[in-house]
Amino acid sequence: MLPGEAAGAVLADADGRADAAGTAAPPAVPDIAARARLYGEPMLRMPTDLFIPPDALEIFLDAFEGPLDLLLYLIRKQNFNILDIPMAQVTLQYLKYVDQIRLHNLELAAEYLLMAAMLIEIKSRMLLPQRKADDEEAGDPRAELVRRLLEYEQIKVAAYDLNAVPQVERDFIRPQLFVEQSNVPSWPEVDATDLQRAWLDVLQRATLTQHHKISRQELSVREHMSAILRQLQSARFVEFADLFAGQGGVPIVVVHFVAMLELAKETLIEITQAEPFAPIYVRLAYSPA
Repeated sequence: MLPGEAAGAVLADADGRADAAGTAAPPAVPDIAARARLYGEPMLRMPTDLFIPPDALEIFLDAFEGPLDLLLYLIRKQNFNILDIPMAQVTLQYLKYVDQIRLHNLELAAEYLLMAAMLIEIKSRMLLPQRKADDEEAGDPRAELVRRLLEYEQIKVAAYDLNAVPQVERDFIRPQLFVEQSNVPSWPEVDATDLQRAWLDVLQRATLTQHHKISRQELSVREHMSAILRQLQSARFVEFADLFAGQGGVPIVVVHFVAMLELAKETLIEITQAEPFAPIYVRLAYSPA
């Protein structure tokens, strides 16, 4: 026998009710008086071996997402000022709800019991004489709870607003339309500007892959020293810039300058300047006869 089917059967007899012991069988009753049938047979009395599970009848309370949600519901439902919560009334109503869920789900009630303990603690602190620290009045014990409730309410309102935004596959479906494409290929439109941009792109890549070859050039400082001495023998003074005229590339100019410094070091030439920012002259060093 199925418990659900037996639970739905209704007892009916000729007198309308059987005795408490259930020993006396009711008189025969036509099928019309049967209020339920089991496997086609009319049921006229309650089965003696009927088993009703403990959770056959459940009371579903208002669903809350946590202790703060329940507490905020109790405050808003009775239009309490959230900045001045009447702790006694709210705590009493909160504990009534906790007592109900403790009977059905103790694990779920653990989180609510923690909030209940906090409410009782706040109420007890409000009943104690207020202490003063540094001549300032102590803070309201409800301040931290109020802050958490206001933050939770803001987040809850924001969640409702986000949920109200239309979502794909929930509020609307994106339409899909089949478009038959033609077999004729469609070529992209290209103008002179696109061709110029592509050519500049090729040139830029070419500069990244070009090779630079460095060749070695042998230069003699002594040869340039001799050339400077020959140049100074034909003139008394030679301007500094004129010594480098026609020397060619940077390596030759550098070697030529080093040769001039070597001659000055060996006191074979003199480098003179009359005043700051005046032209620099080079001449052979004076040697007494």
